[in-house]
Amino acid sequence: MRDLWTLPRHVHVGGREVEIDPDFRTVLQIFRHFQNEELPEFLRWEVALALFYKQSVPQNCRREAMEQLAEFVTCGQQGKPGPRLLDWEHDAMAIVADVNRVAGREIRELEFVHWWTFLSWFHAIGEGQLSALVELRRKLSRGEKLDEHQRQFYRENKELVDLPHRRSPEQQAEIDHLNALLGK
Repeated sequence: MRDLWTLPRHVHVGGREVEIDPDFRTVLQIFRHFQNEELPEFLRWEVALALFYKQSVPQNCRREAMEQLAEFVTCGQQGKPGPRLLDWEHDAMAIVADVNRVAGREIRELEFVHWWTFLSWFHAIGEGQLSALVELRRKLSRGEKLDEHQRQFYRENKELVDLPHRRSPEQQAEIDHLNALLGK
């Protein structure tokens, strides 16, 4: 378990300290690459490792490097999988607005913000547009009844509430095959 009272700029891989890029923009860029279903998973990891580590990681330490990256991004916390209620790209404007409110400044103008600092601000959001979106998505995912205000908001902002669908590589291959057969 990491020391959550300090902001790390290094992790241990292969018995040595390796410098990382802990800026929140780097981590969000890593998330973006992991969602790129056009790349095979091993290439997504290669991109993630290249972004996160400031020097190359020896091939025999790749698994440990991946584990260190995952532990850093989650602050060592393991959560239970559940319905997808947030998308860092799709919800970017709501996230930025609410994190800016918590941080008391425009975070995109700051030269550097450690990922853990960003996450602290993110977790302190409380009531706001993002929490309203997440709550609406939670209710929709569970089939719960929406109140009148929520129903109206959903009707008027469906593209904001509905998250983009992510296909597995197998699903995309099948769609591409069918489109080829149909001449599309």
